Amino acid sequence: MKHVDPQSPVSFRANITRLPQKGLPLVIEADAAQRGALAEEHGLISVESYRAELLVASWKRNGVKISGRVEADITQACIVTLEPVEAHIDEPVEALLLPEDSKLGRQGFDGGGEILLDAEGPDSPETFSGDTIDVGALAEQYFGLAIDPYPRKQGASLNAGSETEPAENEFQQKLRSLLGKS
Repeated sequence: MKHVDPQSPVSFRANITRLPQKGLPLVIEADAAQRGALAEEHGLISVESYRAELLVASWKRNGVKISGRVEADITQACIVTLEPVEAHIDEPVEALLLPEDSKLGRQGFDGGGEILLDAEGPDSPETFSGDTIDVGALAEQYFGLAIDPYPRKQGASLNAGSETEPAENEFQQKLRSLLGKS
């Protein structure tokens, strides 16, 4: 899986050839047009705010570690009532990337070598090519994963059966009494 997503509304390519020792801190703040594009792309009513604070740092010999968080205020349509539901997203971003030609990456992906992974830790390294990484598109992936796929307005219930249950019980009671009388 490569990070090639020129369509990302919050695309931001970081040059990783000369990263500072302590890493390169980045802040991506979406403007109105970008927020509109994010809303459209993720099926939201609107995105009121979007901010990614990331640190792009060297990892191992030629890999890159991107960490930080993406925060956003969004409005979605309730899946029951279609009324607007506001939500706050605060998602940690944690990714390891290796160059496509990296021996470590190849061994791990071909099964020849072993990359020990912590189930609770970051995902296995992804690959990149060239000397830039679209950290904006990466942050957007985390944003997308944090969106509730089934937003519900408080008090809105999917099981419409709860409203018809008493009527069914009444019917069942009548039926029982009729059967009992025969």
